[in-house]
Amino acid sequence: MRNLKLILSYDGSDFSGWQVQPDALTVQGTLASAIGRITGEKVLPQGSGRTDAGVHALAQVVTFVTESSVPTGNFVKALNDILPASVRVLDVEETAADFHARKSARGKTYRYRIYRAAICPPFLARYVWHYPFPLNELTMAQAAELVVGEHDFTSFAAVDPERGREGAPVSNLRRIFSSNWECLGDEFVYTVRGSGFLHHMVRNLVGTFLLVGKGTLQAEDVTRILEARNRSAAGATAPASGLYLVEVEY
Repeated sequence: MRNLKLILSYDGSDFSGWQVQPDALTVQGTLASAIGRITGEKVLPQGSGRTDAGVHALAQVVTFVTESSVPTGNFVKALNDILPASVRVLDVEETAADFHARKSARGKTYRYRIYRAAICPPFLARYVWHYPFPLNELTMAQAAELVVGEHDFTSFAAVDPERGREGAPVSNLRRIFSSNWECLGDEFVYTVRGSGFLHHMVRNLVGTFLLVGKGTLQAEDVTRILEARNRSAAGATAPASGLYLVEVEY
């Protein structure tokens, strides 16, 4: 048996998220079908985390066990020949038997893109949140710094959080290593790196930072929202289209 590690990039726009679902197009299901066509085996590849419907990935890490002797380089070509153009395998390597894409992960980086110009190009619309209205970007950057460190992120988790999501303990404690906004041309981009993330956590953070930018909240309110441990204290969930899984650390 071989334990293979894949690096996967995908446009999540047309998928109902990562996790396989009955009667729905998912990244996991699409990849499992492609692997099955090559190996003749029924496998369920494991991702580092379950990206939601419409969320993209630049470097999702995936593992699966196979008895196939197909060389790793051939796996890359064969999978990309079968998979839709919206999903690309960037790399395949054989790894230790005890390596698991989700359970072995020690950190992740996500990025969220807000397009600020008055008119969003049609070729960008599926990959950003178009928000051309006034924002105080400085106060948004100040607010983002307040989530760095270890906190209980219950206020920023989905109302019905998936228990044990991404292999984390039931606790909603997470450690954020860095959290910052930067202007990149016509985009205002949020990048956050942490030990792990709760369901909808990044999108709920972005929705709350946006309220700070609008002046509805003050930057220091983010600390109060964290302490409340109540989802209703935070802002609305930002659209999925602007979110990317950038990197997984082991």
